[in-house]
Amino acid sequence: MLRHLLSIYDLSKREIEALIERSFYLKEQKRAGTQNTALSGKTAALVFEKRSTRTRVSFETALYDLGARAVFINTRDTQMGRGETIADTARVLSSYLDGVIIRTYGQERIEEFAAHSTVPVINALTDLEHPCQIVSDLFSIKEAGVDVERMKLAYLGDGNNMANTLLGAAAIMGFNLAIATPKGFEPDPGVVSKAGSRASGEISVVSDPVEAAREADVLYTDVWVSMGQDEGKRDALEPFRPFQLNKSLLSIAKPGALVMHCLPAHRGEEIAAEVVESPNSIIFTQAENRLHSGKAILERFLGVE
Repeated sequence: MLRHLLSIYDLSKREIEALIERSFYLKEQKRAGTQNTALSGKTAALVFEKRSTRTRVSFETALYDLGARAVFINTRDTQMGRGETIADTARVLSSYLDGVIIRTYGQERIEEFAAHSTVPVINALTDLEHPCQIVSDLFSIKEAGVDVERMKLAYLGDGNNMANTLLGAAAIMGFNLAIATPKGFEPDPGVVSKAGSRASGEISVVSDPVEAAREADVLYTDVWVSMGQDEGKRDALEPFRPFQLNKSLLSIAKPGALVMHCLPAHRGEEIAAEVVESPNSIIFTQAENRLHSGKAILERFLGVE
């Protein structure tokens, strides 16, 4: 049956747990140098409207490691850049391919593409959500020895797509989530309400980073200015200064609390350089794990159960 991964809500708790367990296996397999041909003979396109380092390289490498072929498409170089409709592009590309991985702006763009695609579509980031990143992050947290279901995760900064997807993940997995943002930068109320209506753990959105960080098992941050939202916003960074993930906030969390950032990081803005390099940081493990969890997602959605 055709399935797309457009939102974290497209996954059940059981499926997320299975993807995490598969990520452990695939990481061990990669390190052992064991060949995996699960997607041999398949071809997937990476259709990117936004710049990327980790997402592009991890998904391309994941496809190659699984025996598949990757076709990278920058939409500026295609007929989409000259006005061809999303629907027409989806119908044509899905007649050539076994899957499409999309990184774009509005969530409505990937949803329209999926509505006209006859092959699986995977969300590699929109302005609303980043589900593949969060699946990988949950794997990284479990790998570091934290009980995902019983943890408190504190997210500090802008109420962006990462905050939105963490809200969905908390609702699905049951962990406690505190989001701390400056006033006026909170996640969309509809996104918060949807998560709150489904959550078994505690979800809160506050304007005090100290309150959010208190007794947290994980401290998570992201850039204060997201891609495509740079114009005019970089001049408004002052409200974010108290939300910097630094030693002071880290000291409020539980001893040994994990420090996370999905990268790229602006050291000295949303996170202090010394915290990036601290023993608490698993930031670069997070980056590596995008490869292994990406493989698990590709296996599941490109036809391997």
